[in-house]
Amino acid sequence: MSLEENPEERAIAPDTAAPRRPTVALALGAGGAKGLAHIGAIEEIEARGFEIVAIAGASMGALIGGIYAMGKLDVYRDWVTTLARLDVFKLLDWTFSGGGLIKGERIIGTLRELIGDVCIEQLPIAFTAVATDLDREREVWLTRGSLFDAIRASIAIPTVFRPYHLDGHRLVDGALLNPVPVTPLIRDPADYLFAISMDGPAETVPAATPPEPEAERNGHRHRIGELFGRLLPHSEGKPREPGAFELLNQSMDLMQANLSRLRLAAYEPDLLIQLPRNVSTAYEFYRAGELIERGREQARTALEGWAAPGTPLRQS
Repeated sequence: MSLEENPEERAIAPDTAAPRRPTVALALGAGGAKGLAHIGAIEEIEARGFEIVAIAGASMGALIGGIYAMGKLDVYRDWVTTLARLDVFKLLDWTFSGGGLIKGERIIGTLRELIGDVCIEQLPIAFTAVATDLDREREVWLTRGSLFDAIRASIAIPTVFRPYHLDGHRLVDGALLNPVPVTPLIRDPADYLFAISMDGPAETVPAATPPEPEAERNGHRHRIGELFGRLLPHSEGKPREPGAFELLNQSMDLMQANLSRLRLAAYEPDLLIQLPRNVSTAYEFYRAGELIERGREQARTALEGWAAPGTPLRQS
């Protein structure tokens, strides 16, 4: 008997099709090492049944988003979670010229070897890396050409990384003007627009730094640090005054957090996932495993508290 002649089979057949997953356009914010939390958040979003169809990222958000768009996030995650403090230091190619302390060629070269490279327009999902054009004093959206050229431009933190020269323009960190880039995603059709920000309110009690391994506590670098601590003058019973670099980092974090709030108030996403801005410093990449899990936890909490079933879909 044919399918057309069996009404029972006709009634059952449509139910066998897999239901369509709700789609998400995802904005990934800047934050240096804090941006490793994006990995856990992305994995939680997917585990909840959403399909990510477009990504825009600034700085570390561009790096994680671009690697995800290539389908290589698991490769990067497995690599970055093995990095110790000394491994991170070895990835830095120091310089004292060109407008930055770090060339940035070594880390990008390492990632190209690990991940490969591709033209952005060939990626299976829409991707935008946000950078800042110093000479034209404007935000730029990189949607074509080498993925890692775009990432290198977007992560060029002023004074830390050299500006990246692309098509005759000097490009630096996209977080200068758009730390959580929701705006590039408004044009992309998706059911929902999510944003993940590393600029949430600071925790009243900062997360505890994991204890040093026994080998590091007994190593020569630790002993030298203790020696300098004894030799340098300090006041007993008073908190240590922050150094110039630490003070600059705190100031930039504060400015970025305020800019993020303004931009997100003007372009409100359907769901905002926030991590405390003091969850780590921008340079603690050796805490990758901990930060990835923190991102997963924050995403889980945000998604569980989100009233998605009762809210209308975002109009594309």
